[in-house]
Amino acid sequence: ELRKVEEIVNEKIRANIPVDIQELPKEEAMKLGAMHLFGEKYGDIVRVVTMDAEFSREFCGGTHVPNTGMIGVFTITSEAAVAAGVRRIEALTGSAAIQYFAERVSQSKQVMELLKTKDPIKSIEKLREDKAILERKLEGFEAKEIAQIAKDLVAKSETINSVQCIGANVEVDNGDALKKICFAIKGLTSNYFVALTASIGAKSAVAILIDDTIAKDKNLDAGKLIKQTVAPLIKGGGGGQSTLATAGGQDASNLDKVIAELKAVIE
Repeated sequence: ELRKVEEIVNEKIRANIPVDIQELPKEEAMKLGAMHLFGEKYGDIVRVVTMDAEFSREFCGGTHVPNTGMIGVFTITSEAAVAAGVRRIEALTGSAAIQYFAERVSQSKQVMELLKTKDPIKSIEKLREDKAILERKLEGFEAKEIAQIAKDLVAKSETINSVQCIGANVEVDNGDALKKICFAIKGLTSNYFVALTASIGAKSAVAILIDDTIAKDKNLDAGKLIKQTVAPLIKGGGGGQSTLATAGGQDASNLDKVIAELKAVIE
């Protein structure tokens, strides 16, 4: 649709239509069918601009060329919704449009040179396909790594007051990985209390997982532990549910203390 609008406008520009400007009583202008904005306030006398009576006639206070040919060329650069059923377009004309075309041509040539192809669209589609394949493989590798980490953590767990306690600082790339490890541990054991921490780019991430039965029997709430115990130590914040909660902070220097204080709640 945008390209169709460009075609129509450029056709009218090439037609070199004279631009007629009149000042008319508002009622007379409205009878002529001049386009105007509903809700807009107009004076008794309005400025009416016509470019081909069958094509464009509207109330307008702007400055205009004497004929459409002087516009040169028209191209739409963007469009967006501004209200329900209303869209706004932004466009360039004349020398600005020509400069825009030149920049796009130059960028297109650079893309072809970088991709070493005469068909950049096809090459980009292939790159996207390859990226999707690699991402799926990476997800598979990550899942295996998380499963192995969870298995190792369960094997190293210690029993404190009949609770299988797992407290450790693990190496991961993002905080979400801690939550995934917690889910993996949940499928491997029971009667657990898990406190995992990670230092990620000098920042801290923490995840707490508590078995439903342990949470009820010992009146523990992972979300409250995050806010009351963890957040002050890592200079951050977080939250979650009573059995699973996470946090992130600016200080990664107290992660050993975080684990120690969390383990203390079940001792």
